Amino acid sequence: MSTEGLTTSAYIKHHLQNLTCSIQDGQFHCAHTPEEAKAMGFWAVNIDTLLVSLVLGVVFLYIFSRVAKSISAGAPTGMQNFVEWIVEFIDNSVRGSFTGRSALVAPLALTIFAWIFLMNLMDLVPIDYIAMITQPMGIGHFKLVPTTDPNATIGMAIGVFLLVLFYSIKVKGLGGFVGELTLQPFGKFGLPVNLFLEGVNLIAKPVSLALRLFGNMYAGEMIFILIALMGASWVGFTFSSTMLFGSQIILSLGWAIFHILIVTLQAFIFMTLTIVYLDMAHQEHH
Repeated sequence: MSTEGLTTSAYIKHHLQNLTCSIQDGQFHCAHTPEEAKAMGFWAVNIDTLLVSLVLGVVFLYIFSRVAKSISAGAPTGMQNFVEWIVEFIDNSVRGSFTGRSALVAPLALTIFAWIFLMNLMDLVPIDYIAMITQPMGIGHFKLVPTTDPNATIGMAIGVFLLVLFYSIKVKGLGGFVGELTLQPFGKFGLPVNLFLEGVNLIAKPVSLALRLFGNMYAGEMIFILIALMGASWVGFTFSSTMLFGSQIILSLGWAIFHILIVTLQAFIFMTLTIVYLDMAHQEHH
């Protein structure tokens, strides 16, 4: 319904485009094509990514804070059991991967896992359902999965990277941090090589965090779009169209079930690597 009259290529482009807006000549303007979005430049904002991320963040905080305030030692509710299980799981992960002392790491790990999981989970919402809601409101494009937007994943990775730099300098001192970059692994005589190798290793941390999450979620979204195209080929009760429509239902269900694993795994990997990177930042090398 939302893509009536669109070609296959246009259908794919439509569902992969963010609601990109910016202020131009004193007026608020939203892009209608990828070319318009690109022409807006650096200060363009993906409204859908920001909105969905903030809403899911509020949902996470609301649920966990409400459970924390109503926690009881007697017969716990199902939600309390669920939240306690997640907290215990995160606590065990932190204890197993982080050897330093920091009051930030465990809450940060919990926030990262729960927030990214919720953002990834939006990928299970049928793509055309969103268009059915947004198009009557005059919104032509709206991506519900923030982690399919590289701006979101890169932003989270930069946040982790800044924390790694902060704790590296705090624990080792500025001289120790610089020495780690310039004197390892070949000593002072291999300074240029050391700086290159350690610099690449340092920059690779946020890049790997961002691109791994984005790549997996973007590929999952693309597969859902391709499966949805099979249903769009319905032209009546012919044998071929009926088989195609039936195949779409089976494939979409199967991929959705498998995608639950991907959604959880990607949140876990991002959290685990964050813990490991922060642990490395707290380790002093002599």
